[in-house]
Amino acid sequence: MAPIVTPMTGTVGAEITGADVRNDAHWPIIRQAFVDHSVITIRAQDITPDDHLAFARRWGDINVNRFFKALDTHPNVAVVLKEADQTTAIGEMWHTDHSYDTAPAMCSILHAIELPAYGGDTCFSSQYAAYNALSDPMKTFLGGLSAWHSSRHAFGAATLDHEQAKGGRLNNQENATQDALHPVVITHPLSGRKALYVNPDFTTHIEGLAKAESTALLSFLYTHCQNPDYQCRVRWQQDDITMWDNRALWHKAINDYAGHRRYMHRVTVEGSVLNR
Repeated sequence: MAPIVTPMTGTVGAEITGADVRNDAHWPIIRQAFVDHSVITIRAQDITPDDHLAFARRWGDINVNRFFKALDTHPNVAVVLKEADQTTAIGEMWHTDHSYDTAPAMCSILHAIELPAYGGDTCFSSQYAAYNALSDPMKTFLGGLSAWHSSRHAFGAATLDHEQAKGGRLNNQENATQDALHPVVITHPLSGRKALYVNPDFTTHIEGLAKAESTALLSFLYTHCQNPDYQCRVRWQQDDITMWDNRALWHKAINDYAGHRRYMHRVTVEGSVLNR
């Protein structure tokens, strides 16, 4: 029986049931669902880290995250962990993975190993939908702009006192030296659709604008992009794989499971330079 793809909302996201990421015959369906929906949750994937990596390599080369703790047995697999006694979760602010890289990551693939009894969802916001909802004059204005993104403030020396660093979940702060300039509006490499490409966590300023102008414009865009009409929410189940397109989405982790452990494996796939 072929996998079943069910949209999560009318805007973004899909759930896939009856699939096996190790099955070659299921690959075209999974790939098309990813292109069409930007974030997909593939239910019930009881896989090993080697299976996880093999699935990721179908999409492209593996990106080794500089800052996340790696799985001891698999240095290409990042550990996303919040222990029961920890108060902060990684990725609580809306963001786009690796936007600080010159060629930002294509996708992130997260596998649920251990889940809290409740909570711990992940929210996503479609940057296709956010762009499409803008007026034509605003689209024209933004279409000629570029913005700077950086890892320095998010993963650099200033984070050494944060709980994530002290607990060993984030490290290598000395390697947080990435700065990248990207178009504010990109043409998506897979879909050919236009999407906004700024985010609250890593974007620092818009090239060529005065500081006050840049701050005001980014503030407007950040508020605009958080419209619930553009969003979906993934409610995790044991062994789920959720993968998302970093060129088409924002995402954030919901930290509402105090006193419970949440443990995931994440593999990131290399992307390409982004164009207007």
